Amino acid sequence: MSTSNNTATIAIHGGAGTILRSAMNTEQERAYHDAMTEILSAGQKILADGGSALDAVSKAVSMLEDCPLFNAGKGAVYTHAGTHELDAAIMDGATLAAGAIANVAHVRNPILAARTVMEHSEHILLVGAGAEEFVARHGADLVEADYFHTEARHAQWLRARDQEGMLLLDHDATSQAAGKLPAAEIAPIDPDNKFGTVGAVAVDMHGNLAAATSTGGITNKRVGRVGDSPLIGAGCYANNRTAAISATGTGEAFMRTVAAYDISARMEYAGLSLQDAAEIVVMDLLPLYKGRGGLIAIDAQGNVALPFNTEGMYRGYAKVGAAPVTAIYK
Repeated sequence: MSTSNNTATIAIHGGAGTILRSAMNTEQERAYHDAMTEILSAGQKILADGGSALDAVSKAVSMLEDCPLFNAGKGAVYTHAGTHELDAAIMDGATLAAGAIANVAHVRNPILAARTVMEHSEHILLVGAGAEEFVARHGADLVEADYFHTEARHAQWLRARDQEGMLLLDHDATSQAAGKLPAAEIAPIDPDNKFGTVGAVAVDMHGNLAAATSTGGITNKRVGRVGDSPLIGAGCYANNRTAAISATGTGEAFMRTVAAYDISARMEYAGLSLQDAAEIVVMDLLPLYKGRGGLIAIDAQGNVALPFNTEGMYRGYAKVGAAPVTAIYK
């Protein structure tokens, strides 16, 4: 799934993994397509009104965080201790300014907190209680820990804990919860094996790029674990000279390969196209390190690449003046 045009464009993802048609009913599938279409339309409107790529990805990811279908913000997965730890990063391709937070437990919209770090501190990455205290002073919306709870994620954690499971990823699980939970809380794939990160990339009418990534991590993860999502160059990267990238998958593999930056480097130093660079990283490089997942990427000309090496990835894009396009399966 790729497209090219020099129109202002936004793309989003909502995680990748073993997403099977057989594990999804019509209602579940429609819920995901409707949610992605609404989010893409909101980002598209910002771009159509002349807004920045940074504003478009901030809005899109904050909406993904507020939607319990996805593992970021509301509906985030549980750690081994039965808590929530949230990570996010954002990057401005025009200036290479970036901000990130990790291991926060009370920030309603981690992506907005990451932007606060970028715009109001001299640092790039803040973690834990210090991050929460800093963003709260700048107006971040803090919530009680139970805000992030959903029955689907809690049941998923109990299964992982009882099986002594570790690193159960959020879009590869059994559908045993189906039929017992509201449609808004049922993953149409096996949620114990899904790579649950959300992200957005955009190019605006001025040719500026931005990327944003947010996650609740991986089910039953060790307390204090941080993956690729808040690490600039691994799960999030933007540079006007090349591309904006947001990744989802086995975070450790994306970290080892610095996957998001590697796409940019292949474009800048080897002259590869966005599509070729993204395909090589996702289909050839990541599997060498047991890396499963995918990413979304966009360049300043509006070319979009959405490769993944799993059975499916929640994804879509919207160009100004055209209807949003969403997809789940290969």
